[in-house]
Amino acid sequence: MTTSNTITISKQTQHTIRALAAKTRLPAQEIVERAVEGLRRKLLFEEANAAYAALQEQPATWQAIEEERAAWDAAQADGLAKEDWSEYSNATGA
Repeated sequence: MTTSNTITISKQTQHTIRALAAKTRLPAQEIVERAVEGLRRKLLFEEANAAYAALQEQPATWQAIEEERAAWDAAQADGLAKEDWSEYSNATGA
């Protein structure tokens, strides 16, 4: 169920949303939803990158991670042909 809320945005932001809606032929609501989702994903990746950077500063922990990766990489050498799964990927990134 979709709920409706009102938020205050600047005239410039309103103008930008309208321009994007006209350019993409998408409803303004979808423009805003995509923008919010894009920011959510950006922050998620920034947090993940910061977490990896913190791990790399812990030599023993990072070494254990690298050893586990190497063990899993060996599973790729199973002699099977590489499969193409691209038709199942979500091209929109949603």
